[in-house]
Amino acid sequence: MDILLVLAIPCYMAAFARGAPLPESSAQVADQQFQGVVQRSRSLTQKILLSIPDAHESCVHAEALKLDSPQNAKLAVMASNIGIPSAPVLRVVSESFSLEAVLRNVSEGLQLHRALLRSVSPRLQNKDKVAALLADIKDLIIQINKMVKMANGEAAVQPSPSPSPVVLRLPGEYDVQVAAHLSLGQLQSFGRDVLRCLRSLDRSGEEEAES
Repeated sequence: MDILLVLAIPCYMAAFARGAPLPESSAQVADQQFQGVVQRSRSLTQKILLSIPDAHESCVHAEALKLDSPQNAKLAVMASNIGIPSAPVLRVVSESFSLEAVLRNVSEGLQLHRALLRSVSPRLQNKDKVAALLADIKDLIIQINKMVKMANGEAAVQPSPSPSPVVLRLPGEYDVQVAAHLSLGQLQSFGRDVLRCLRSLDRSGEEEAES
């Protein structure tokens, strides 16, 4: 598990506890068009999660850098030195967090990870699988932003602020390897939470295995 999210796990577990849906959000979520976008977003998220291990294997060759390894805890200082920001904490819709706010957090987190991978990608020897992953993340951002617009009843929506440019400090090849490793690991953790969030919005009744 990525060290940057270790301390956030209790928050995630509490945040994803099932609560009573708000009536106004329930009506928006139940809309047939909205549900179609939810299901497309779930499919894209699952595709991204399935692609991460292959992308990691293709570009991270240091033996010590493994996804979901307890040894990742030792990389906390390097993560800070390299300049990798942590992901937003995702919560389900509640009285405190509107549907729009939840979806904007998803969008902002995806934009962050896209920026991280775009920053490190030029330094990678094998970019193909990372490039494919970036394309899927972009497609998912488009779908999430569609839901943000729907949550506002097709009203004019203020665009989400663009995330600050990501400037990673990568003086050596090992730093590049660590940056790619941590970015993919954090994306994996964030993607799992995105999937849980989307499942909480899905009214299709389909049961799918936990990632």
